[in-house]
Amino acid sequence: MVGSSALSTRLDPEEQSDVIATFHSCCAKEIRALGGMVAQYLGDGVLAYFGYPTAHENDAERAIHAGLAILKAVETIRTTAEVTVQTRVAIGTGVVLIGNLVGEDVTQENAAIGETTNLVARLQAIAEPNTVVISPGTHRLVGALFDYRDLGRQTLKGFADPVHIRQVLGPSKVESRFEARQQGGTSQLLGRQEELELLLRRWEQVKKGEGRVVLLTGEPGIGKSRIARALRERIYSDRHTPLSYFCSPLHQGSALYPVIGQLTRATGIERDDGPETKLHKLLSLLAQSSTNLREELPLVAALLSIPGEDRYPLPEMTPQRRKERTLATLLDQLKQLATRQPVLVMYEDLHWIDPTSLELLSLAIEQLGDCRVLVVATARPEFTPPWPDHLYSETLPLNRFDRSESEALIGGITKGKLLPTDGRRVRTRLA
Repeated sequence: MVGSSALSTRLDPEEQSDVIATFHSCCAKEIRALGGMVAQYLGDGVLAYFGYPTAHENDAERAIHAGLAILKAVETIRTTAEVTVQTRVAIGTGVVLIGNLVGEDVTQENAAIGETTNLVARLQAIAEPNTVVISPGTHRLVGALFDYRDLGRQTLKGFADPVHIRQVLGPSKVESRFEARQQGGTSQLLGRQEELELLLRRWEQVKKGEGRVVLLTGEPGIGKSRIARALRERIYSDRHTPLSYFCSPLHQGSALYPVIGQLTRATGIERDDGPETKLHKLLSLLAQSSTNLREELPLVAALLSIPGEDRYPLPEMTPQRRKERTLATLLDQLKQLATRQPVLVMYEDLHWIDPTSLELLSLAIEQLGDCRVLVVATARPEFTPPWPDHLYSETLPLNRFDRSESEALIGGITKGKLLPTDGRRVRTRLA
């Protein structure tokens, strides 16, 4: 918390204790909501771990989202002392030793010992109020998932070399988690020619007016997103409308989260746009395919949390009726786009899809048999599609590479550099 020392000169101890307790509670709520653990309350600060005691594949991403959520939540804090609370958040990634420290009459549980803890303490000390700053290690893990302000290399007490620090501005508009982590380029597509050829055949059928659905399944990192990207590259020159939807493990409870993301990207809405600008951009997008703009615009604007103003008021209706009409509007938009030119619909990571988006996708699959739409979805093996079998839908499991394909992949990554035998003896995946 910023400025707690100054508060002590203005408030009595009871009032200051109330402010700090409220701050602690606010931070803990956001940390726990994203899978983190509050390790310690350090006076006016909070120390949290992501990845311990429960590890997730995206703990760095979760930590940053928690930090951004804390900034917003702290702005809403209201206390009896009527003070404005500010905070700064620092996030670092690295190896630490976690255990119990026992001293004379003192026990400190879940204490993290290591360079990372010291780095985070230094980072938060130099951060501006109401900002989130991250270490280089954290940045390497999240890549282009967020937008940053580069703060350059800064000298920190206790560290021999300057540390490259970035301020996180917010989630980026990068389309997919796969793309965000491939800033250095992707490897050559190996061992997936049969799968890619099947997708290309389905695309040719779609161009002739036959809807098709292909679900790519496989374990994490086996190459589902890589094949989807290869398909987009192969049909790039074909006249078509691409629609991409990305599910998130952090938003499985957010209704239509992938749809909101797709619409936000398609409209070109920016983080700092005002309500009128957002509404104008949405109007321009929907006008290209809407058959009833006056009825459809208020529903989609409400979905994107854009005030419709007096021109496009949202009619009063029950939540269930509003949901039904919103889904019907989104389906109609898809069908209208398909009358103009073929549509490639990509759904990535269906194992993380929220129930409402899954309902929308299932409805679309039921109705696209005679539409020029190819749906390509990716999912892990545990996902079971809820839609019934159709002549125009199929599931394509991806198997692991054989030895020769694994060797070729390793060679492409190492650029011909020889690795020790033990280093090559791995179950290679294509990511």
